[in-house]
Amino acid sequence: MAMVNKIREERLKKVKKFGKTIEFYPEKTKRTYSIKEALKNFSSLLKRKEEIVLIGRIKAIRSHGGMTFFDIDDGSSKIQVALRIDKVGEKTYQLFSNLFDIGDFIEVKGILFKTKRGEKTIETSDFEILGKSLLPLPEKWHGLKDVEERYRKRYLDLIFNPEVREKFILRSRVIREITNFLEKEGFIEVETPILQPLYGGAKAKPFKTHLNAFKMDMYLRISPELYLKRLIIGGFEKIYEIGKCFRNEGVDRFHNPDFTILEFYWAYADYKDLMKLTEKLFEYLLKKVFGKLEISYGGKKINFKVPWPRVEFSQLIRKYTDINIEEINLEGLEKKAKEMNLKLEKGVGKAEILDEIYKKICLPKIWQPTFIIHHPRSKSPLAKSLKQNPEKLSSFQLVGGGWELVWAYSELNNPIEQRKRFKEQEEKYKKGFKEAQRMDEEFLEALEYGMPPAAGFGMGIDRLVALLTDSHSLREVILFPTMKPKEK
Repeated sequence: MAMVNKIREERLKKVKKFGKTIEFYPEKTKRTYSIKEALKNFSSLLKRKEEIVLIGRIKAIRSHGGMTFFDIDDGSSKIQVALRIDKVGEKTYQLFSNLFDIGDFIEVKGILFKTKRGEKTIETSDFEILGKSLLPLPEKWHGLKDVEERYRKRYLDLIFNPEVREKFILRSRVIREITNFLEKEGFIEVETPILQPLYGGAKAKPFKTHLNAFKMDMYLRISPELYLKRLIIGGFEKIYEIGKCFRNEGVDRFHNPDFTILEFYWAYADYKDLMKLTEKLFEYLLKKVFGKLEISYGGKKINFKVPWPRVEFSQLIRKYTDINIEEINLEGLEKKAKEMNLKLEKGVGKAEILDEIYKKICLPKIWQPTFIIHHPRSKSPLAKSLKQNPEKLSSFQLVGGGWELVWAYSELNNPIEQRKRFKEQEEKYKKGFKEAQRMDEEFLEALEYGMPPAAGFGMGIDRLVALLTDSHSLREVILFPTMKPKEK
């Protein structure tokens, strides 16, 4: 740290020394091409001997007598710059040596040429500083050795690891293609409140805050579901929202306190229609982004060719644990969970215990895209039950590569049954299960005005991108993941 402070002091001296005559942080630049464009059109620019202006961050400097080579990177690509003393004069040449350091932003004007080694280079006749870096870039960025530091200082991670930048470019493209697909299918984008007077739409612990203007407690949303369903009640038929949700729960490779979710709702459709649309969405997305339906994750292949298998939740549990969901009682299930060393929250019911067993025992064994269907009724108080078996839901989860990607179901639109379900959740909450959903009277009132049959879909964007980019953890695909402060 002492060395870093010393370097910083030296650079501050340069700013002080030259600051009266040189603008270290100018407002604009005269760039004519990005480096990527210049390299792409290298032959024609070289042939015309066109003088161009490039900008970038200095990544390396090499001096050889009266000639200095340095590399600049503008985010699109990297190019070598040649500075010759006999071209710019001794005064200008020394100015570069005295003024610039690795990490500085520079504008260079010049003509392209190839070195004897065939490297594409721009010979600069003039240059200007665009931004002085006071802190030195680390000589070596040990991304794999210090993963935590990568996440804390993502800006350095992006500078030194091009593959990280590519992940976030792909993330942007994935979201764009999902949006394109939904728009083509007739869905319209909407926005619902992030700050809510009552949280709902999922089983999760909320973040609580206080609104001074109204002198009332508020919550960061855990899901947009109950507001989106109000819009279905209001007459919208196909709607979607991509946005942030917040859950005050554990942090691991599958969870971050704030995350991005896609939810869409489709009136007059059921969960079976959603399964077909989900297959269509993934087929479209994979072909648009990768040009194929097969990807690699964790060294194994995953093929998204449709149709995907449909597996009953109860059959999956029985296959890997020998537990008969229909016959086992709560006490017996708690005993089984204890044998599996599962930690259970206070007040949980059968559905929550089965979900923990499924996540630990079953989920890691499912690699290819699979629909897990018909979950226990108490899994969600907002989902419609199967007509032929009211103890099961008209629901599915899409899983693959060990990730839970999608949770979807036919929406419960019976206000009498919905009130009953909310009451059951309130009982769980009173017994200590703090993730239980709460009684939402305003939503129930909206439901009593009448809601058409509908199906709802929720997908974690971060999880999807982690799978598609072969990333082990959500932290690798969230630009600024939640981090515990370093101890000083």
